[in-house]
Amino acid sequence: SFDSSFIYFVTFGKHKKTSIHMKKIILLFCSLFIINFASAQSCEDASVELWANVQTSPPTVTLNWVSVPTATNYSISRKLKGGTSWTALVTGLSGTTTQYVDNTVSVGTSYEYLVVRSALTGTTSFNGYGYINSGIEVPVTEYRGKLILLIANTFSTTLAAEIKRLQGDLEGDGWEVLTDYVSPTASVTTVKAMITTTYNLDPINTKALFLLGHIPVPYSGNFGPDAHPDHQGAWPADTYYGDMNGTWSDNVVNVTSGLPARTQNVPGDGKFDQSSVVTGVELEVGRVDLSNMTSFTLTETQLTQNYLNKDHNYRVKQFTPIKRAVIDDNFGYFSGEAFAASGFKNFGPLVKPSNVISADYETTMAANTSYQWSYGCGGGSFTSAGGIGVTTDFTTSNLGGVFTMLFGSYFGDWDVTDNFLRAPLCQGSILTNVWSGRPHWVLHHMGLGEPIGYSTRVTQNNTGLYYYSYADNFIGIALMGDPTLRNDVVSPVSNVVATKASYNCNISWSASTQTNVLGYNIYMKNDTNKTYTKINSTLIAGTTYTDNCLIYLGIYKYMVRALVLENTPSGTYYNLSEGIADTAMNTVNLTIYANAGAIYSGTSSAVNYTCAATGGTAFAWNFGDGGTSNLQNPSHTYTASGNYTATVIVSNGCNSVTLTVPVGLTTGLMGTFTDNNVSVFPNPSKGKINVTINNYDLFDVQVLNIAGQVVYKDHTALNNKEINLEGLPKGLYLLQLKDKDNATINKKIVIE
Repeated sequence: SFDSSFIYFVTFGKHKKTSIHMKKIILLFCSLFIINFASAQSCEDASVELWANVQTSPPTVTLNWVSVPTATNYSISRKLKGGTSWTALVTGLSGTTTQYVDNTVSVGTSYEYLVVRSALTGTTSFNGYGYINSGIEVPVTEYRGKLILLIANTFSTTLAAEIKRLQGDLEGDGWEVLTDYVSPTASVTTVKAMITTTYNLDPINTKALFLLGHIPVPYSGNFGPDAHPDHQGAWPADTYYGDMNGTWSDNVVNVTSGLPARTQNVPGDGKFDQSSVVTGVELEVGRVDLSNMTSFTLTETQLTQNYLNKDHNYRVKQFTPIKRAVIDDNFGYFSGEAFAASGFKNFGPLVKPSNVISADYETTMAANTSYQWSYGCGGGSFTSAGGIGVTTDFTTSNLGGVFTMLFGSYFGDWDVTDNFLRAPLCQGSILTNVWSGRPHWVLHHMGLGEPIGYSTRVTQNNTGLYYYSYADNFIGIALMGDPTLRNDVVSPVSNVVATKASYNCNISWSASTQTNVLGYNIYMKNDTNKTYTKINSTLIAGTTYTDNCLIYLGIYKYMVRALVLENTPSGTYYNLSEGIADTAMNTVNLTIYANAGAIYSGTSSAVNYTCAATGGTAFAWNFGDGGTSNLQNPSHTYTASGNYTATVIVSNGCNSVTLTVPVGLTTGLMGTFTDNNVSVFPNPSKGKINVTINNYDLFDVQVLNIAGQVVYKDHTALNNKEINLEGLPKGLYLLQLKDKDNATINKKIVIE
């Protein structure tokens, strides 16, 4: 039976003993009947299958597409990636055209193109849509932002090793990981408060949310995008966790008739009212929740462990999927909704249209036969899709996909036992799955390096910028899988070793096995700088690097990433491998602590200099008269009396300190003498001295600094008189006493 919006089959939900193969045959027959009855158009007709060729000189993007016999004309629009409106480039291109050359582009800029095909079958006109994100040598993304990794606390011990590895993988891809644990029995508002608190610490840089395990599931709305009266109500809504500023109410919707308790929604029950995303989703949300998959013999923990293992293997290119796609369409054009167009129009920019085939979903990817992308649709139940299979099929499958899309009735509501949408993640190499058809997903940004979480957020927020068919902005649009996974993976380096050597650290590694590597970048973080920062100024061609002059004490973590220029069906962009890291401990402080002085007699021309230094390894003396030395404690003989300022530069190859040492030599001075009848006490002093005089009655007194400047002067009768010099800096001074005949007595004094 079917209604005006959607086909569904009673046998899937009611007759448990019906043969699986019979179900496939019945559903496929009925689907084909509907297709032929409805129209002659296909989902390929509703898609413009695009790919691009680019060149740098002159900068050119050439758009290509697969021809369709029914095409009448094409129009092409463009915008900058992330732009909110399209600008028409050309309209009315002939229906036989299969190419458009855009030479109004710049190297390094990321563009998006929309190609709309108008077609005519008999008297029926219809449109096809295609999107591509293209550019020429688009710059690399080194820092992807902060990711909140929220984990069910049931895994905190059992999957500790895998979680630690996942954190390293995420960091290696440029994410700053903020990890927290939550109970599966917590309220969704408690979970949302945790997410919001973390997000508000840095809303500009916090970009993604990875839900690992059975994180409490929000429900919202009064809506059934599969158009079944018994499935109208509240659906799972991970968009609630990604919306950071919207108000989600729980006081309006009141629906219970004919629905299971799970989807019933009444005021105050903890399920929200909204059927559409409130103000747009800020976070790129993905969920790996393999709970209640009871058809599988493995436990939830074991299934999750297997998922994290294959997630890691994909990231480090331990397996490399073939860049091709399979589409298993059991609905056809479906009055223009053309669900499978989600595959045709997205796969072209990702793997190239010539690598997309229409074939059976399960048998094509069976026995780990590699297809990076796949799409399947057919009349469904919570555990099946007509022409595709049932959940139990996956228990014995080993499908060789990575990214998949499935569509059919019921199973887009994924929070049920043995749900068909979550089942592919439990086996084979498949890592993500989405319910695509109502609405169509927007995935073309992955062709130029964005993760699938980016596409998830764009799809959730799409209200008309991209074609969607139906159910745009629906709160139930969700990603099953790791939101950080990307279409193009670079083989990483291996055997990274960081070795501390004196004030430096030497990093070495084994080269990436990929043949088109341009070079390597080194990123570092430590106890002071928590975010990885690139430390090489130019790309490294070899496999060693020295980080000179470590400023801070503590642990240094170094990460090496290989750089390539990806040439994809969308264009070219610089892409980094996952970073492989090692740590080193720095216990040597490069700060120099030093002081210098001189030992000498003012009446002698020989001066012995001293320099006590911690952290200094080199010494450069200048004695103030042109003489120099590289000794730590040199001696120097001056040829003339006078006041000299010696300097010493203490360095260690990373840092330096300059010290000065004043020296005053009185040898050879005329008109001065030393009189033993005059004594100064104490000497050295803190600034107060007593002058004792025998045989003299009246003196002028003055004190000169090492530069010969008078810093104290008095006219007094000295007889055991205290002179207060406490305001003067520490150092060497010359005390001069003159009698009435202008005879001068000199005394060296030291203030300490």
